[in-house]
Amino acid sequence: MAAKGTNTEVFLMSKNPAIPAIHAFGKALGEIANNQTFTVEPNLQEKIAIVASNGEHVNPWFTEENVHFAMRHWSGILQPEELQQWLGNYKPVSSPKKIGLITAGNIPLVGLHDILCVWAAGHHAHIKHASDDPLTREIIPLLQYIAGDEQRFVRFGEMLKNADAYIATGSNNSARYFDYYFGKYPHIIRKNRNSVAIITGRETEAEMQGLAEDIFLYFGQGCRSVSKVYIPEDFDVQNLFKAFYGYKEIGNHHRYGNNYDYYRTIYIMSRLPVWDNGFLILKEDEGLSSPVAVLFYERYKDEVNLRANLAKRTDDIQCIVSQQDLAFGTTQKPGLADYADNIDTMAFLTNL
Repeated sequence: MAAKGTNTEVFLMSKNPAIPAIHAFGKALGEIANNQTFTVEPNLQEKIAIVASNGEHVNPWFTEENVHFAMRHWSGILQPEELQQWLGNYKPVSSPKKIGLITAGNIPLVGLHDILCVWAAGHHAHIKHASDDPLTREIIPLLQYIAGDEQRFVRFGEMLKNADAYIATGSNNSARYFDYYFGKYPHIIRKNRNSVAIITGRETEAEMQGLAEDIFLYFGQGCRSVSKVYIPEDFDVQNLFKAFYGYKEIGNHHRYGNNYDYYRTIYIMSRLPVWDNGFLILKEDEGLSSPVAVLFYERYKDEVNLRANLAKRTDDIQCIVSQQDLAFGTTQKPGLADYADNIDTMAFLTNL
């Protein structure tokens, strides 16, 4: 179904017929997030807007602010030029297959990229979404409407039997389950990953503010959320707290605040040396995956050796943030070609 207000010339040049529809979907998300007039499909957009405003009743982590942030980001990148650049190297399949999708529910719209990949590749998506994800089921009717094919595009199911291929995202434990059931089929199975930041002490104030966003956005629950920072031996951790001060109100969120209180109590009772600023705990730890309201840190002597050690842990790391790697403040703003776990989802789907 043709979308209103689309760039017809760009679409006519495109080799992928899904581009105008995907752009229209992005426009619809932007209208919802920015409280604009709904022009794509008002009735369906209104339903999504209600869920976006009340998602916390289903999942306390899905605040309206975070949901709208995710929608604005997707709306911003689902533009004709970006879509053409992304999809220009892939040819949609001529023989659609059934793709089983198991999506996570840790942050808003976390499974949307996989859904759009299946759509753009020309396959049929059959989805089992996380039980604590209030958004995915609501956006599917809008996708179906825009695609103009409600029966073909996507269906929900508790058991994803008889699919031709699978894409599943979950924990390390669930990954073993997925591999047992889906390992004999073409598949992408994603496990736990975390993101880290390397601090040199030469960062600008703006970069440190960006680091704060990488840590606190979505309450630090995404695989692209920075859960650990590496700092020089002589680095003053108070410089971190200074950069984080703008996020002090996060401690008022009841679920986040409960986590903070819990780990603060545990560390005090265990007599562990930690830094505490009233809403975040800094704990020196060799691990990568810190709990909500806790940020791990580790001091390093030599950055070359540090990077060599991180290179041995690539299967556990989603992003590295630094002045040399991914820019500060961009972890939760991935582009269309920034595939999870560095596995090209579109190549996988178009080569089935």
